[in-house]
Amino acid sequence: MHTKQWTIDDLEHHKEDIAEAAALLQAGELVVFPTETVYGLGADATNEQAVAKIFAAKGRPQDNPLIVHAASKEQLRSLAAYLPDYAEKLIDRFSPGPLTYVLPENGRCARNVTAGLQTVGIRIPDHPAAIALIKAAGLPLAAPSANISGKPSPTAASHAAEDLAGKIAGILDGGPTGVGVESTVIDCTGDLPVILRPGAVTEEMIAETIGQRLASTDALSETEKPKAPGMKYRHYAPEVPLWLVNGKPGQLQELISQQQKQGLRVAVMASSGTLTELHADGQFSLGGNLQETAAHLYDGLRRFEAGDADLIICEAFPETGLGVAIMNRLKKAASKYIEL
Repeated sequence: MHTKQWTIDDLEHHKEDIAEAAALLQAGELVVFPTETVYGLGADATNEQAVAKIFAAKGRPQDNPLIVHAASKEQLRSLAAYLPDYAEKLIDRFSPGPLTYVLPENGRCARNVTAGLQTVGIRIPDHPAAIALIKAAGLPLAAPSANISGKPSPTAASHAAEDLAGKIAGILDGGPTGVGVESTVIDCTGDLPVILRPGAVTEEMIAETIGQRLASTDALSETEKPKAPGMKYRHYAPEVPLWLVNGKPGQLQELISQQQKQGLRVAVMASSGTLTELHADGQFSLGGNLQETAAHLYDGLRRFEAGDADLIICEAFPETGLGVAIMNRLKKAASKYIEL
C-alpha cells in the first residue's frame, strides 16, 4: 500500500490536505496524526472493520482497548453513557489535554475499540491538526500510538513512518510532539477516580481539581483484561537491551566500564547534568528537567540500534510528579532494573 504523507505547518494553507486525510478515514482507512503527547494511528471509532486494521497494522493484542479521540466536550459526552460530577470537573480543567477518561460506554463505538469491555477511554487532544482532522472527518477517532506494538512510541512523524509506511493510507506530519509521553488514563466508573496509567496530568493535579484523594492501581495480572492501554503488556522496548539504573553518576560509570571490559559497546541515556560525568560508546541527553526528559524519552529509546550499541544504560529518575510517568514507561521498556 502507498502511504501518502502531508506536512501540516499551517492549517490555513493545508485545508485540502486535512480534507484528503479525513476522506481516507471516512472510507475506513488508517491515518497517522499528531497530538500533544505522541503520534496516533487513527481509524473511524464507529467502524469495526476500520478499527480491525489498527490491530493488524500494529500487531496489537486484541484485548488491549483503544483510546478514542474527540474534537469537543460535546462529542466526548456523546460517546459515554454518563459522566460523574468529578469527571465534569476534570474535563473543564484538563480538556483539551493529555487526560483520558475511562467511562461507561453507550454502544456508539465499535466493540473492538473497547476490547469487549463495558467501558471506553476518551480524550480531547490538544493539537490543532488533530482537532481539525477529527472535525473534518466528522467521526470520533480510535487512535493508539502510531508504532509497532511493543516498540517505543512515536514523537515525530518519521518514527511512525519507520514502523508503518506501506501498511497504512496516510501520515499527517505536524512536527515533533510536545509532552512526549502518552496521556494520563483515569477510571471514572466508580465513586472515586483511579489512575490506570500515569502521564503529564499527575495524581496531585487531579486530586486538587476534584477536592478528593485518589489511588493508583497496581499492574493487572496477565489473566485480567486491561481497562486501559499500557496496563498489561510490555511496551516501549528499544531494539537494544535496556538496563534502567538507579544510582549516582560514579556508580553508573563503574557499571558502564564493567560492561565495556566484557567487550560490549555501551550507550547511555541520562539527564544533561549526569552525562557530563559519564563516558560511554554513545550518549543521548534526556535534558535538564523532567519536562525535557518526557519530551525526548521515546526519541532516545529509538536512537540506538543493534549496529550502534550492544547495551543501553539509562539513568533512573525520581518518581514524583511527571517522573512517575517517565519511570512507568522506562520500567516497561527495560529488560533489567538495577538499584545501586
